[in-house]
Amino acid sequence: MVRIRLSRGGSKKRPFFHVVATNSRSSRDGKYIERLGFYNPNATDNEEDIKIDSERIKYWESVGAQMSDKVRYLLKLLELSREERASQKNEKINKKKTIRQEKKAEETPAEEPEAETKAEPEAAEEKPRPNLRQLKKLRQRSLKLKPRPNLRQLKKLRQRSLIRTRMTILDL
Repeated sequence: MVRIRLSRGGSKKRPFFHVVATNSRSSRDGKYIERLGFYNPNATDNEEDIKIDSERIKYWESVGAQMSDKVRYLLKLLELSREERASQKNEKINKKKTIRQEKKAEETPAEEPEAETKAEPEAAEEKPRPNLRQLKKLRQRSLKLKPRPNLRQLKKLRQRSLIRTRMTILDL
């Protein structure tokens, strides 16, 4: 099956994509049947950023080739002028910024009252906090557990149990 998709070129951190007609089984940057155009996401003002041969794309679609989502999106962008594309991009960025600011505004008032309520009881009590060792001892006492054995103790226990099992086997 033939697909129309992007093939990445360019160096590291500087992408450049070719729009190609290729076999769907071939790798992303592998061999292709025909190069139909290019897309340069890092193009400056004086460089061309999208160039696609729409006649050849129509031909490949008539033959039965399937387009990838990104190529379909690029064809829509190709219909707009460069200024319109830039304005759409800026609008999306501004929407995201306003959403982030709204979320921050919602989160900050919720945190402040909690901090005020916590500060008042702590100032009244002023008890020193127990350290980690003391907490462990308290837990052990409350659960009435023996302290965990260290590695040496575990090895000794294993050796003793092996000796006992050997003795029971010999007794049989």
